[in-house]
Amino acid sequence: MDQKAKKILMQTFWQSGRWRDGEYTYTEEDFQYAKRMGLMFDRLTISHDECIQRLRQLHDDRLTKDLVVKAFLHSLSTRKVYLRSALSSWALTAQLPIHTYHERPEELVSYSACGYCNEHKIMSNENYINEDLNVLNFERVKWGGVRLNWLVYCLLDLECLIQEQESLIVCEADIEIFKQMLEAIKSCKDMDAARQLEKRWKDVFKSNQYERDAVMEIWGYARLLESTNDYRKERGRGTDFMSMATWRGQDGYSEEKVNFYFGSYL
Repeated sequence: MDQKAKKILMQTFWQSGRWRDGEYTYTEEDFQYAKRMGLMFDRLTISHDECIQRLRQLHDDRLTKDLVVKAFLHSLSTRKVYLRSALSSWALTAQLPIHTYHERPEELVSYSACGYCNEHKIMSNENYINEDLNVLNFERVKWGGVRLNWLVYCLLDLECLIQEQESLIVCEADIEIFKQMLEAIKSCKDMDAARQLEKRWKDVFKSNQYERDAVMEIWGYARLLESTNDYRKERGRGTDFMSMATWRGQDGYSEEKVNFYFGSYL
């Protein structure tokens, strides 16, 4: 990742350890440089249907499960957090068929009025007008993603990964970190929630709380961490957690999904 372009992206939204106040600004020269480096983008106007078509083409022609797994594992020792959410973006969209927004209307909307997106826990709109991809990519580069199950984020995330896959080497340190992450989950008490797991991961891999939160959400959307009771009292809905809001230590992790994604490395 080009460090000058990254600095431009970071300074557009972040200053003195917090979000910038007021309107985000940058010089045209800086924007064009970051754009050439693939870190900033023109505002996007696109329909849900076009997003679905582009995602389907990515999955059919360029994306593989092994690529997103390698990207995630490679990120653990290198702390390249922007490589992590491709795992959840792939998991959320890999089985999405080509469809239109109104093809199967959803009556009980949880995520989207589109029945297919709602079923896959994807938040989607019928149309996106002048969508700011730069703030989404800032969150991706800064913490590993925030709006992880937004349709337009999944598209951005996976298209960026295609451009960033130059040297995704998985080393022994990555595998060891991953194994320790699984052991930390096993050590959780039955009623521990996501915040307790986050604290157990603190000494497992170099990260801050926001990065660990993002990893948990990524694992939640990829169903590596999945609640067995969605009717539990949620902790963090609307504030800290979405996919992990009802997860508890007694749920552990899905051995089936761990083997599906990471079995060849274990």
